[in-house]
Amino acid sequence: MWFANFFVSGSMTMVIPFISLYIDSMGDFSDSYVQTWSGLTFGVTFIAAFLFSPIWGRIGDQYGRKNILIISAFGIGLSVFLMGFATTVWQLFLLRLFMGIVTGFIPMSQAFISTQTPKEEAGKILGTLQTGSITGMLMGPMLGGVLADAFGYTTTFKWVSITIFISGVLVMFGVKEVRLKLSNDKNDYKSYSSREVLQYIIQRPVLLVVMLLSALVQIAHFSIQPILSLFVEEIHGPANIAFFAGLAFSAAGLGNLIMSRKWGTLGDRLGYIKILIALLFVAGFVYLPGAFVTNIWQLVILRFLLGVSIGGIVPLRIAYIRQEAPLSMQGEVLGYNTSLRFLGNIIGPALGGIVAAAWGFPSVFFITSMLLILSGVIMLVAWYKYENSPKDSHSFSSR
Repeated sequence: MWFANFFVSGSMTMVIPFISLYIDSMGDFSDSYVQTWSGLTFGVTFIAAFLFSPIWGRIGDQYGRKNILIISAFGIGLSVFLMGFATTVWQLFLLRLFMGIVTGFIPMSQAFISTQTPKEEAGKILGTLQTGSITGMLMGPMLGGVLADAFGYTTTFKWVSITIFISGVLVMFGVKEVRLKLSNDKNDYKSYSSREVLQYIIQRPVLLVVMLLSALVQIAHFSIQPILSLFVEEIHGPANIAFFAGLAFSAAGLGNLIMSRKWGTLGDRLGYIKILIALLFVAGFVYLPGAFVTNIWQLVILRFLLGVSIGGIVPLRIAYIRQEAPLSMQGEVLGYNTSLRFLGNIIGPALGGIVAAAWGFPSVFFITSMLLILSGVIMLVAWYKYENSPKDSHSFSSR
């Protein structure tokens, strides 16, 4: 599953850097037309994924997550392959829409591994799994740019699809889904309706806050993404802008890669919510100095430290859900969690662009920092009120 995540994550990020250039190559379009359709084509995948993730999660709970992983891998591979034959913007848009419908390989793989994992080791194992997708994200854009320069856009789409198909083959023949009896809790094997799943989440305030944080953290993390290259150009100048912008992007991924497993292991030992609260505050305070940087290396260091703190937030959230949600509904719960993440992916870049246009680049760092600190406060209050009180001392997460 680590290698499958690596291939899928790397392949999907390979094509993102040149989608706007691919659209521009399809005709003699104005800059505003290319920018508008680049945004629509990029965003439609997240919108479709936001709507369909809970559906796939529920199907996975009922019929097995391995089957959904195979469908997702081959569906993504097919959509990317056909993008290499697109001749109009509408064709590319519809293929990106279809990719969003079947997207969810990485979150579903996390759900799959979590149900194969004892609760007491979930943080470490999910943190390890995350390093596969992060490694792919670090290498994907760079390799995609090299392939596009060497072979052209259409050929790159076709080559990239092959590695995604390989991920499907790896899951089909290299992974076995075992219905393990990991607990004596009868709720782990009960069948739940969608309404019961939502009621279960709403009735557990800490679980609900953990899931809502998925959107808030993504909004904060993605708010800087669309303007980071422009900010790098402002503080460093136009020389080698692509290289230094890529360096700033990759620094966060490197910090994430180094620490995600360590944070997961620490969460297993001390409690997931405690570490999650600490990381939210650290990430918020690390983001703040970004408003005052004056050279590229200051930004790179801060981005690395941000990656170090952000690196534990995803596996800790999923490990907590693994701990709190019965096995038979975890796919659907994680599906809602994934939907909220995709919602953050949609809102974040739009918010960052609007704020930067209105008040300048530093304002994005101020707002992002406040949003992460606010997330930490909300998580702290919910944990203290509902899980740290003596009457709830039996809770798993209050360890």
